[in-house]
Amino acid sequence: MSKNSHPVPLRVGLIGYGFAGKTFHAPLIQTTPGLDLRVVASSSAEKVHADRRDVAVVDEPSQLIARRDVDLVVIASPNATHAPLASEALRAGKHVVIDKPFTLDLAEARDLIQLADQCDRLLSVFQNRRWDSDFLGVQDVIFRQGLIGRVTQFESHIDRYRPEVRARWREQRGAGAGLWYDLGPHLVDQALQLFGLPQWVSAHLAIQRRAGEVDDWAHVRLDYGALQVLLHASMLVAGGTARFTAHGERGSLVKPLPDQQEAQLRAGVEPGAPGWGTDSDPLIFYRDGHPAQQIPVAAGDYRHYYAGIRDAIAGNATNPVPALQALGVMAVLEAAMVSSRDGRTIEPALSNEEYAAWSGR
Repeated sequence: MSKNSHPVPLRVGLIGYGFAGKTFHAPLIQTTPGLDLRVVASSSAEKVHADRRDVAVVDEPSQLIARRDVDLVVIASPNATHAPLASEALRAGKHVVIDKPFTLDLAEARDLIQLADQCDRLLSVFQNRRWDSDFLGVQDVIFRQGLIGRVTQFESHIDRYRPEVRARWREQRGAGAGLWYDLGPHLVDQALQLFGLPQWVSAHLAIQRRAGEVDDWAHVRLDYGALQVLLHASMLVAGGTARFTAHGERGSLVKPLPDQQEAQLRAGVEPGAPGWGTDSDPLIFYRDGHPAQQIPVAAGDYRHYYAGIRDAIAGNATNPVPALQALGVMAVLEAAMVSSRDGRTIEPALSNEEYAAWSGR
């Protein structure tokens, strides 16, 4: 993407004001210097204005995309709308951020990447959990400090306790619904950031809740040869599982509790407020013959994602989550779906050219 001159601050339009738009995108955009949330596309203007009185509201995404005072379109609508809305925005000359998952499948992802290149517009996926305190702490200890040596097993859990099925699109039958497409993109993206693309994927998805309509349990193994990565998500875990567990030749590492930014956002804490992203739960390092060692973790901050978007559009930095990286995530998500359906191990379906480009990133 060529260097572009845009008004400062960068003018942002947000499509969707459900959980993702209201809880994550709107507060992060409004507290990131250099970004101006101008307009929201939502069928519930009163809901938006109750939180953000000075933001304009339009009924239809097309109305937002057509506005001349919008430089960046953020898509936080249901998953099945991601690709068509992103395509419309790119063709209208807008830069685009898409909430995870990138698209419904690899074919849509490839088409969008090609279109963004043709339109010379930034295309990025909101993988905010790269800026989780727990992930950053584990990444630092394993790779910068090298405390556990060569990693042989890595486990990543995002478990919740929500026994009642709610009346929302994520939990009802439809394209892009289910827990794997909701939490899987986070689990996969973090694993790929740490270890790269796996050789093979094997998965089991299940419906465990009595009234469930879509998968609400996922267990996925990424096979790297000697290294085995286990990704797990469930809606029926009340406690007792660690967020991360890693075993290596020199020891083991456990991060018991997750990053607190989502909990803070749900509670209405403004990003950047005192205590924002602070994590008082330390990593625990185990070595044979030594007492367990507690290692503090630094605070996380999702605003780094939007600051990176701002700087990339200005031509002063690289895209914080390029669409090409999201293509790798989509390949693993899709492989897991096929594996669970067919009961066999699947190789992620990237071409040699895509794999080479992804590896170079």
